[in-house]
Amino acid sequence: MTSEIISVGTELLLGTIINTDAAALGERLAALGISCYRQTVVGDNEERLTEALNDALKRSELIFLSGGLGPTEDDLTKETVAKVMGLRLVEDEGSRHAIDEFFKKRGRKPTDNNWKQALIPEGAIVIENPEGTAPGIIVEKDGHRLILMPGPPNEFVPMLDNKVTPYLKSISDSVIYSQNVKICGVGESAVEAAITDMIDNQDNPTIATYAKTGEVHIRVTAKAGDEKAAKKLVKPVTKELKRRFGVYVYATEDDITLEQSIIDLLKVNRLTVTTAESCTGGLVASRLISVPGASDTYKCGFVTYSNKSKRKFLGVRGSTLDKYGAVSAKTAAAMAKGAAAAAKSDIAVSVTGIAGPDGGTDKKPVGLVYIGCYVNGKCEVKEYKFSGNRNKVRESATAAALTLLRRSVLEDFSRKEFKDLAE
Repeated sequence: MTSEIISVGTELLLGTIINTDAAALGERLAALGISCYRQTVVGDNEERLTEALNDALKRSELIFLSGGLGPTEDDLTKETVAKVMGLRLVEDEGSRHAIDEFFKKRGRKPTDNNWKQALIPEGAIVIENPEGTAPGIIVEKDGHRLILMPGPPNEFVPMLDNKVTPYLKSISDSVIYSQNVKICGVGESAVEAAITDMIDNQDNPTIATYAKTGEVHIRVTAKAGDEKAAKKLVKPVTKELKRRFGVYVYATEDDITLEQSIIDLLKVNRLTVTTAESCTGGLVASRLISVPGASDTYKCGFVTYSNKSKRKFLGVRGSTLDKYGAVSAKTAAAMAKGAAAAAKSDIAVSVTGIAGPDGGTDKKPVGLVYIGCYVNGKCEVKEYKFSGNRNKVRESATAAALTLLRRSVLEDFSRKEFKDLAE
């Protein structure tokens, strides 16, 4: 089954908002094993949307449209689809009732143009939208399926996951099963190099790599007559991936994040941790405490942005700062040791660097970051040179700090051996 996505909205073309809908949909389609060959963005213009629709109908069986289902005059998606497919618009009683109830719950009255959202192409399937007033719509005609969904992500994503995905599964003649092998501490190019033979020889299951900040996910997807058979196809491939990457694999479950795996690891080993951050400003702490139950192992965090605060709260010596600078391996080590002592924790991870855009020099350029991890009386410090803007540097440093924390715990307490894989 081939598909494509048409995103509707002038604000997308102007860059006013980022097209997160297409990203979410593309990810879900890949997981379902549905090929998506094109993504098109058009403004709120009937003529251009008509052209995009006619082109898509020549190529694809399944067409997704997001946006343009609102109550205003420039919301033209539904009307354009009806014209192109030769269908008249009729009022759907259930949708009108849902719109009425939506406003009643909020103590408001709908305006006349809100009732426009209750009109749907004749014979179409209505998708309920508890999060908003625009219902989703599925048009099935002439061997094509057009799925219209509201543009706001807080409406689009729940509808996609709760309504559209089950529909897509129901029209498939086979079952798609995917499993992610999540890796940290190995760069994307190194991951791909390690599995080139598997990629070259793939058929069913298929293998695809996805680079995240500080991580690489390998998705293994199989198609079969039922889920049991699909899982059976996936199992030996994921087993081989775990054999090749070993301890660098932190999870094979979709709902396990890197920070979750770290909190679980600390709990198993009955360890406590604290953080000391400069350029990341609490991002490492934020990711750790986003995990439910993190309070069992996370003690506290220090954000020591100035030299004065590094001396006062972490006990970093003035002579260390004067001689080596705030951004240095020596300072990162002192920050980690000082944080562990101040919090009386088993482990401490520290981050200090130059996030930019200013502050860099020839010797210490923007993107230079030192990360320290104090464990069991020893402190390891690693130097990184990240690229990108300020936010990207901070995000990359956060991911690297979590990776070093995980690695340090595994090496010192779980006696895991790390092979020499390029980061």
